[in-house]
Amino acid sequence: MHSQPSDSADLGDLFHAAFRGLRRTWAEQLSPWELTPHQWRALMTLMRPAPGEPMRLKDLAERLRIAPRSATEVVDQLEVKSLVRRDPDPTDRRATLVAATPAGQQLFAKISAERRGKSSEYFARLSAEDRDELARILGQLRD
Repeated sequence: MHSQPSDSADLGDLFHAAFRGLRRTWAEQLSPWELTPHQWRALMTLMRPAPGEPMRLKDLAERLRIAPRSATEVVDQLEVKSLVRRDPDPTDRRATLVAATPAGQQLFAKISAERRGKSSEYFARLSAEDRDELARILGQLRD
């Protein structure tokens, strides 16, 4: 029999602890590519909605929920690794567009596949029924 949390604070603590464990494995996965979690999030954000589609630096900062200066630093780091490129915005000369390069797109695909595998391993300790239920519940919280 599973113990049930007694209130929502317990659920928050459990959720946070589970997420920390999963996040730790993700950070370990990024190290061979010398990417930080912040750099990964930026690359991932640039790959959505369409790979290679440029995004204004300001919009990237908003989507990452970080200051524009911090987004600039992350983009600088990714640009040094040739994973993103900057271009002037043809519609606004004050704005800069950022897009994943083909190398960034390839790396994103590699890391994404590995992360899916690690996530599957992480959640394998749950039964298929529990994984389905967790997906259902998390889907409700997301929406």
